[in-house]
Amino acid sequence: MTITAERKTALVAEYATKKGDTGSPEVQVAVLTERINNLTEHFKTHKKDVHSRRGLLMMVSKRRSLLDYLKKTDVSRYDAIIQRLGLRK
Repeated sequence: MTITAERKTALVAEYATKKGDTGSPEVQVAVLTERINNLTEHFKTHKKDVHSRRGLLMMVSKRRSLLDYLKKTDVSRYDAIIQRLGLRK
């Protein structure tokens, strides 16, 4: 359900806007998307796991907030991250 440290490091390196960047919206959205995808797979076999579902909904909400912020501040970065992650909208 969680992502490994190696995978998180790879995501940070791939989506970082500059060296040592771990807090930019792009990195945060990429990490959240990876965790959301893992939880979605988890729910295919564990349909009644309500507690993890709450965590999933909170992650989706956080990702949505970060994407809204990115869209408000820089539309080109928003469009780029949406395309790279394959998200709708």
